[in-house]
Formats: sequence, structure tokens, C-alpha cells
Amino acid sequence: MSSAVSAPHLAGITEAEIRAAEERFPELFHKPARVVWGQRALFVGAIAYFAFCIWAFEITFEKLFGGLHKMGNVLYHMVVWQDFLTWDFSGIFVGLGETLGMALLGTTIASLFAMVLGFVAAKNVVPNLIIHHIVRRFLDLLRGVDTLIWALVFVRAVGLGPLAGVLSIIVSDTGTLSKLYSEAVENVDRKPIEGVKATGSSNLQRYRFGFLPQVMPVFLSLSLYWFESNTRSATILGIVGAGGIGMQLSERMKVQYWDQAAFIILLILIMVAIIDMLSKWIRLKLIGKREL
Repeated sequence: MSSAVSAPHLAGITEAEIRAAEERFPELFHKPARVVWGQRALFVGAIAYFAFCIWAFEITFEKLFGGLHKMGNVLYHMVVWQDFLTWDFSGIFVGLGETLGMALLGTTIASLFAMVLGFVAAKNVVPNLIIHHIVRRFLDLLRGVDTLIWALVFVRAVGLGPLAGVLSIIVSDTGTLSKLYSEAVENVDRKPIEGVKATGSSNLQRYRFGFLPQVMPVFLSLSLYWFESNTRSATILGIVGAGGIGMQLSERMKVQYWDQAAFIILLILIMVAIIDMLSKWIRLKLIGKREL
């Protein structure tokens, strides 16, 4: 006999029977009081914290809309370009090239480091819990500190210039890509690996012919995406002294050359758009339409 209750049986239940069931099994009809009060306290706490932030940050309509006339003046000087032919185009385009180079070099080196650490951090490759825990926490340390903070550290260590930007991208991306790579390794299909192992292959051959063909498309796609992201990150790094187009932009904003700043921002947008299209083309050519 089926355990499901048919519609006619449900239709025949009286209100008295429902109330009796409710008294007998109250937890099925009502949430426990502690859950209800907990949800209410969480909601009230969130509203109170939101109101506190508005008060602490002194957010008022006067502050929000009082500076619009200043913003309008900035926008006006951004669209009205003066003495265009006298601008330092060599410095601007050299900075643009430095930013692209920082992103490319940093992402490439970080990807190579992540290929090794990603396998070490994967449970199905290194099952030792102690090693797995140590490597994971090390990766958390690398990616837990923002790229901008790493840039400030390396600017202090190696001085102003693109080298500080490259090193900050390498450190930050190594932590992030290693974690993503390890997850890709842990999700591989075991059958091809077992098939390679059944042929009497060595451990190195098992990784080469069992793991890599499955994870390399994912590795490549992740690295290309991070390269796109790092072209934008490298711009911000330049503002704190790591060289590149960000430094050019920061210098012009400090002296309020808004027309030149707008030109640099336009170049950055064009560069990011071109890199995005090239990255998509490379993915389609090398790994097809496979999605992560």
C-alpha cells in the first residue's frame, strides 16, 4: 500500500482533527520560539547596524548632493581636451605597456607556481591531512591579503616601479589560482586515471596522462580570466607606486589634468576590451566551448 495520502483523504480531515494534530505535534506547525526570536533579533540587529553606519559615516543629503557642482566641473574638463598635441604620449603609452607587461608576467609566473601547489593542495593527490592543512593555510595567507597591500609591501622592499607590481600579482594570484586549481584536480574523473594506472605506468605518467588532460582546459581558462582581471588590478597598483599606467593616471589627477586623465581612462577601457576579446578567442581555439 502506498504511504502517500490521497487528496480525498486530505479533504475529509476536519478542523478538530487538524487542531488535535497541531497540539500533538506543535513543531510541525510552528517554528520553535527560540528560532523565531533568533530571526527577529538578527533582523533588528542588521537594521540597527545599518543605521549606525549611516550615523557614524555622517551620510547626509547635503553631503551626497552638495558636491555635485564640483563633479560637474570635473566632467566638463574631462570632455574638453586642451593642447592635445602637447601631451606626453610617450610616457602614457610606455605606462600602458608596463601595465600590460605586469599583468602578463605576473599571471604567467603565478600560474606556473599554482600548477605545482594546486596538485599538492588536492586531497586526491596528497592525502596526508597535515600536509594538506599546512598548504591550504599557506594559500589562505597569500590570497587573504589584497594585491594592493602586497604592492605597498613590495614598493617598500624593492622600490617604485613595475617590479613591485609584478611581485604583488605573483604572490596574490599564486594563492588564489592554487586553490582553484586544487579544486579542479579534486573533481577529475577517476576512470581515466585508473585506466592509465592499470597499464603499469609510473606516478609521473599517471599525472601526465590521467590528470593533466582533464584539468589543463580549466587551468588555462582560469589563467586567462585572471590575466584579464590583472590588467585592471595593475592599473590600481600603479597608483600606489608600482609603475604602469596607474602612476601616469595618478600624477595627472593630482595636478587636476582631467582631460589627460580622461584620455588615459579611455585607453585603459580599450585595452581591457581588446584583451577580453583576445582571451575569449584563445579559449575557443584551444579548449572549445567548455564551461567551468
